[in-house]
Amino acid sequence: MFRRTLLSMTAAAAIAAPAAYAGEHSMNIVETAQNTEGFSTLVAAIEAAGLAETLSGEGPFTVFAPTDEAFAALPEGTLDELLMEENQEQLAAILTYHVLPQAVMAGDISGDMEVETVNGAEASVSTGGGVTYEGANVVDTDIEASNGVIHVIDSVVLPPEDM
Repeated sequence: MFRRTLLSMTAAAAIAAPAAYAGEHSMNIVETAQNTEGFSTLVAAIEAAGLAETLSGEGPFTVFAPTDEAFAALPEGTLDELLMEENQEQLAAILTYHVLPQAVMAGDISGDMEVETVNGAEASVSTGGGVTYEGANVVDTDIEASNGVIHVIDSVVLPPEDM
């Protein structure tokens, strides 16, 4: 038990950056993603899913943001298919599974947690063996925006099939 607690505390401390108030940031989540290297595919997907206005809104939101490399790792043709207009609803369901309806900083994460996503499904966040979101590794944290925070993940996660 002590070892697990120590590992959780160590993991949280290792990834936690000094937190500034979100109000001090002038760019919202979409603008921040547009101006951060490695998120061009995410931004294109947000726009194709019709979520740009929502994620530019008041929030607060936490986005577990897959990198361009994470999208590239999807099976061949998957991303192109998801970006088609007729698949907008499916793409929106996948993307909103990466979003929490509250701001959660890295320092707020400890142990194993179940969190509710914007699409209504629950997702797991864990600090055991490194911080993960639904099994995806969190590789960077606490990229703050005026309406929330972005944590970078190394893969695209899919909502439960029974959604």
